[in-house]
Amino acid sequence: MSTAPCPIEIVQGSAADLPHVNAIMAEAFDPRFGEAWTPSQCLGMLALPGVWFVIAWIDNQPAGFALARTVLDEGELLLLAIRPTMRRRGIGTALLRTIVTQACDRGARFLHLEVRSNNDAVRLYRSEGFQKIGERRDYYRGKDGKSFDAHTFSKTIG
Repeated sequence: MSTAPCPIEIVQGSAADLPHVNAIMAEAFDPRFGEAWTPSQCLGMLALPGVWFVIAWIDNQPAGFALARTVLDEGELLLLAIRPTMRRRGIGTALLRTIVTQACDRGARFLHLEVRSNNDAVRLYRSEGFQKIGERRDYYRGKDGKSFDAHTFSKTIG
């Protein structure tokens, strides 16, 4: 007997959903790299104009989220995280495509993001048409003191 995969439901997030976001970040971001934001950073960001996030749900469980912002005709993907047990199910692709669509709807013509050079998400961004446009040497510093480059990607969306 085969079971069909559970559909991904993507919904707009609000401040009331931040406990889900924080739980997902705690699982998804390796603490060696210090990339997870604090609850107060997330709440502070949500208070800014043009900032929003979406949450992916599978089988009534929060599986991932994406946080973004728009300023004039530019959008930025600030965070994207998927619970490790939920990866490889198309959730990241669904969240990224939702952010692209919503940023475009908000008037963005370009969507930018920055990612640690050795992050597995680079494959997702490239597969969705993002092009590397810049690099910051030794931008991320891991807990062990090791440095990692940050890569900036961009995509024309509108």
